[in-house]
Amino acid sequence: MKKIALVTGGGSGIGRACAETLGANGYHVVVTGRRMETLEDAVATIGADSASAMVCDVSDAAAVDAVFAKIEAEHGRLDVLFNNAGNNVPAAPIGDVPVDDFIKVINVNLVGAFICARAAFNLMRKQSPQGGRIINNGSISASLPRPGSAPYTSSKHAITGLTRTISLDGRPYNIACGQIDIGNAASEMTERMRTGVPQADLSIKIEPVMDVKHVADSVLHMANLPLEANVQFMTVMATTMPFVGRG
Repeated sequence: MKKIALVTGGGSGIGRACAETLGANGYHVVVTGRRMETLEDAVATIGADSASAMVCDVSDAAAVDAVFAKIEAEHGRLDVLFNNAGNNVPAAPIGDVPVDDFIKVINVNLVGAFICARAAFNLMRKQSPQGGRIINNGSISASLPRPGSAPYTSSKHAITGLTRTISLDGRPYNIACGQIDIGNAASEMTERMRTGVPQADLSIKIEPVMDVKHVADSVLHMANLPLEANVQFMTVMATTMPFVGRG
């Protein structure tokens, strides 16, 4: 029997790469996102026997509840949640960041992650056999921010706290929680790295990127561990990007 995985933001970028890799390695993957056309394309690539799609705004609690109700009705359980959906806004010094931009990022990156993790937790602790795994998509920015990234960095720093508390709350129910912090995986969000991005010394430099496949392989490794073992935090990054010694 295939294990059941849910990948939020699974229609493109990191989420899609991880959904495809999970689907090719014995999982039935439920992909969610805001655009059905990208989700359907992902399902077609993975194969209808190994994937299904639902439109969902992760910041909408009722929409998330509907996704989990369908997963429970159709599959009876959830083994892995990759809590991946996220967004960002243009970089700017904090004084120039519109309050609405800050709220927009927090609502998806943090509130949405909380809503999905909460729903996964509730299903995992009542299903039989009990338990499962939640993998949160953090960021290198959670610990070492870039200039002008107050909304995004704040959201990802909070994800680290969320990961740690879910890890503790999950212990009585055989629910493991870990976090993957990703640096410069090639995607739409990192396309600007190829033309130059602001550095801590105020210079603009081109940064190396890595194939998103390495992120997908890392998520698969985390997902495949028995529940008695957990990768609490993993950093996977372009080897020569400015992270170690950033600033």
